[in-house]
Order: sequence, then C-alpha cells, then structure tokens
Amino acid sequence: MIAALYAGVTLLLQPLSFGPMQFRIAEALTLLPFYIPEAIPGLLVGCALSNMLGGLGPVDIVLGSAATFAAAWLTYKMPNLWFAALPPVVVNAVVVGGYLSFLSDIPIYLSVAYLAASQTAVCFGLGVPFCKMLDRVKFFETIAKSAVPKK
Repeated sequence: MIAALYAGVTLLLQPLSFGPMQFRIAEALTLLPFYIPEAIPGLLVGCALSNMLGGLGPVDIVLGSAATFAAAWLTYKMPNLWFAALPPVVVNAVVVGGYLSFLSDIPIYLSVAYLAASQTAVCFGLGVPFCKMLDRVKFFETIAKSAVPKK
C-alpha cells in the first residue's frame, strides 16, 4: 500500500517530482518507518517504481532507491519524530543532490542545497504534521494491533 501511494503521488505530481530541481511530495511518507518499520520496503519499492517510470534512468533507479532505503532505515532508528525527519533530508540531499549535479551539469553545492531545502520543506512541513495527525487518531496503534496474529 505504501509503495503504491508513494509511486502514485510521485507520478501524479511528475513535473514537481523529477529533474534537477525537484519537490517530491511523496517524501512526506518517509517518516512512516519511525512508527511502522514495515514501511521501509514499501518506500523502497515505491521509489524504485517511481524512478523506473519517470526518473532519470538507471542511476536514479539504483541510487535514488538506495538513498530512500538508507533514509527509511535511519528514520526507523531515530529517538523521536523530529529527529526522524532528518535522515530523508540529509541522505537525499547528499546522494540525490550529488548525482543530479552530475547528470544535469549544475554545481554540486546548488544541487545539494536545493535538495536539502525541498526535503526539509516536505519532511518537516508535511511529513511531521501528517504523522502527528495519524498519531492523534491512533492510526499506528490500529496498524500494530492488526499485525498481531490472532490466536
């Protein structure tokens, strides 16, 4: 479900989601592993699908998906939601900003800075409020209870 949601939002907003200056709204979902580690493979698959269908080729598919996986795993390990928003910002700024600079011939400092700014806006401006709202309605508790096998 997370993979489909990530890929769907990314492709629906394709003009914003790809290119040397991107603002990928689906990255708000990268905070989900803080609550549910099962989100990690969903984010990996969603990012890979998105980059296969609309990205910048093999480099984007491999490195972009690897960056999402690493950020999701680090998010899972964070002590609180605010720290959980940092790995997607830092990892994507460095990894994606690095290869976008190479692919688009933009100076690396501009590419990394732009990715850091857009990731910060999405993760802290959309992702944190989204997760707080889900937490308020006990969404994560419901998911955890439904994952427990019934006797």
